[in-house]
Amino acid sequence: MAIVVQLDVMLARRKVKSKDLAEFVGITEANMSLLKQGKVKGVRFETLEKICEYLQCQPGELLVYQPDGDAP
Repeated sequence: MAIVVQLDVMLARRKVKSKDLAEFVGITEANMSLLKQGKVKGVRFETLEKICEYLQCQPGELLVYQPDGDAP
């Protein structure tokens, strides 16, 4: 996958629980879990904006481009 979601890293840095973020954003904990794992095909800008608002970060801190040959 070329885009890697690093939401779990940011949650750990901010010492925030997925449950609290999901509630603030207005999505289910299950969808938050899928997003954290990078198992989603897309994310709404509105959702990304709320995540960034809560975590006080930039989208580039959550989404990282990694060419397919460079698996983490």
